Amino acid sequence: MGTVLKARIVKMGNSHGIRIPKVLREQIGLGEDVSLEIQGNQIVIRPARSQRQGWEEQFMAMSKKGDDRLLDEQLPSTSSWDADEWEW
Repeated sequence: MGTVLKARIVKMGNSHGIRIPKVLREQIGLGEDVSLEIQGNQIVIRPARSQRQGWEEQFMAMSKKGDDRLLDEQLPSTSSWDADEWEW
């Protein structure tokens, strides 16, 4: 089992919180943003992930497969408005 420390819940404005000792933050790489999850009768605190984490790798994989093309690029136009009326 890892490091176990005791902490106290303290009032912080209208909420409550705990102070996380530096040694624990450093052990798991907690930054300023965290995600909280309830698992049974426990609160699990994890480093927050970026909303777009992993997207770059997925886009690269799509490009290699040829899955990154527009789905509606071949649709025929039903009018001549684009050619006759639109100015670039």
